[in-house]
Amino acid sequence: MKTRVSIGWFLVACGLCGCRGGTAGARVAADVPKSGPGVFFVATNGNDSWSDQLAVPEGCAGKGAFATLPRALAAAREFKAGPGGKNASVTIWVRGGTYFLATPLALKPEDSNLKLAAYPKERPVISGGRRILGWKEVPVAGKKLWAAEIPEVREGKWFFRELWVNGARRVRARHPNTGYLSIENLPDKAADRMKGHTRFQFHGSDLKAWPSVTNAEVVAMSRWVESRLPVTSVDEARRIVSFGKRSVFQLQKGDLYYVENVFEALDGPGEWYLDAGTGTLFYAPMPGERPDAIEAIAPVLTQVVRLEGQPEAGQFAEHIEFRGLTFSHAEWNLAKAGDKNAPAGWPAPTSEVGGFNQAAMGVPGAVWGEGVRAGEFVDCRFVHLGSYGLELARGCESNRISRCELADLGAGGIKIGETTIRTNAVEQTQGNEISDCHIHDGGKLYQSAIGVWIGQSPNNWVSHNLIHDFYYTGISIGWTWGYGPALATNNLVEWNHVHHIGVMSDGDGPVLSDMGGIYTLGKQPGTRIINNLWHDMAATKYGGWGIYFDEGSSGILAESNVVYRTTHGGFHQHYGETNIVRNNIFAFARDQQLQRSREEDHVSFSFTRNIVYFDQGVLLGSAWQNDRFILDRNFYWDSRLANNPGEMKFAGGTLEQWRARGHDQNSQIADPRFVAPQKNDFTLKANSPALKAGFQPVDLRGVGPRR
Repeated sequence: MKTRVSIGWFLVACGLCGCRGGTAGARVAADVPKSGPGVFFVATNGNDSWSDQLAVPEGCAGKGAFATLPRALAAAREFKAGPGGKNASVTIWVRGGTYFLATPLALKPEDSNLKLAAYPKERPVISGGRRILGWKEVPVAGKKLWAAEIPEVREGKWFFRELWVNGARRVRARHPNTGYLSIENLPDKAADRMKGHTRFQFHGSDLKAWPSVTNAEVVAMSRWVESRLPVTSVDEARRIVSFGKRSVFQLQKGDLYYVENVFEALDGPGEWYLDAGTGTLFYAPMPGERPDAIEAIAPVLTQVVRLEGQPEAGQFAEHIEFRGLTFSHAEWNLAKAGDKNAPAGWPAPTSEVGGFNQAAMGVPGAVWGEGVRAGEFVDCRFVHLGSYGLELARGCESNRISRCELADLGAGGIKIGETTIRTNAVEQTQGNEISDCHIHDGGKLYQSAIGVWIGQSPNNWVSHNLIHDFYYTGISIGWTWGYGPALATNNLVEWNHVHHIGVMSDGDGPVLSDMGGIYTLGKQPGTRIINNLWHDMAATKYGGWGIYFDEGSSGILAESNVVYRTTHGGFHQHYGETNIVRNNIFAFARDQQLQRSREEDHVSFSFTRNIVYFDQGVLLGSAWQNDRFILDRNFYWDSRLANNPGEMKFAGGTLEQWRARGHDQNSQIADPRFVAPQKNDFTLKANSPALKAGFQPVDLRGVGPRR
């Protein structure tokens, strides 16, 4: 359906009608899509009243592309309701440029067999935002700022927590500018650790009773979650800050926090402050920026695209393909949770609590779907967002997400499935593929969000992805704590490269605890974690692990992974059973290399034919007393003991004492002879004793996205 010509086309402006059309002698671009029945075009210089669809407008003849996506979708529906028939395939080609939506683009079962694609070699952006115009230079309290008046903000119709200028996220006025403050004390005793606080005591002069302080939010990190807490007052004499919401969990002395949206903290280039009372947006420009030559975009919509199938009724949005599109500028925040006007499937109200119990679970995807089958997202970008990027919730099956980038995210990357266990098979989400994607730089608003989250969902495939720079966890599978009913079975995680989780590549963090490169929950028979590379994981008080089997994790195989540079261990199992950990390399953990946290009557796991290599900390941490675990045929090496390896300790005892308890009968304390472990090269030399003992080489040259 393409035609080839030799010379590109060009556009001129028509003075009579204002359209942009090709001149009489202009030629069509090479490899452009061909017009025809069921083929529609959208362009920023199009016109929704044009009837004949052409990729390139023909002067003022009323022929050319539509101007908006909703009009193109309406035309597609008209075609399927008329000459094409309801099962007809339709393609909407989208030219380059930014398309600002007034409402989310909603696709329904009647839109099945639809391809929504970027025009070849062009990068259209579907935006849930709005340009901020009318900037003026204003001196305020000795600061040279820009200001824009936004009546909708003053009238209470709009508020936002993010701003992008010239395609880059700008910092909401923050104190401190970098790093974090810490809680001095808690004046109130919480009922229990799962109940939060509404105030805390700060150190010295960390906070002030600034005139704008009641417009501010404190973002406090405790355990494995953040709490976003609107400030109601600051008592400088008693050093107490109070909030209009309570924290998710009980706060603790030493917990980290920072403050946002304080005008008095607007003191660095690229920072901004929004005054809800006056509707004024203040911005401190970056060097070289001019008020008449910037593109500033703030989010308006909470979602950009919604795919609205009805799986319980057997109505699915099927065979819908998104290709080459960029989705940007949507924002979700707690103030909108439970709104009576919120779309179906929106999170429940959280008016009393400043966050979620784990994984920023209530934050939806900017592109969201339920009842979606055999859909595709290929070569798409989900960037500059204030939420998760993509969410396939209830009843989504056999969808493919491939070669996509998800970056600059308020929350996480991709959510698959739900927290609910569905008993109706058609409402269960399963069999989806995430492959060759680059998912990075998340947690900009919700630090506990995850790169790839899979809930109560089986048979998914996560392969050849690059995931990095999240404050909490890279990949999470399961949503059952303990040994109860669970659906997250037979998931495959292979050939992924996951790094800088907890601690960012630029050195920021850690700010949270209890995390992993991969984190699992509940019974998961058939789940396999194989041939992945995990490194640079860090947590604050506890829990920066590489492979982390949390509560009830069972029936999982972890094989031929490489894990290195973690703060609290390469491998940790809280509790579970029938897990197999074999032929992996665990290197350079800080505190302990392996951790087991709960004694149970059954066998916790089998840990065999692994290499554990370290130069600090201890080999085994926490609970290794009851001997209900299997360790054998492993290689252990503490480079500090190169001259006296017999001093290595196993849960406080010698190797002989350890073997007397029945463990590691065929294991060795020996240098495995890596090529260059200090340079992250864990290839085994040809004369490695581990190879002679049966360790299978782990070749991860194919890890990450395939080119």
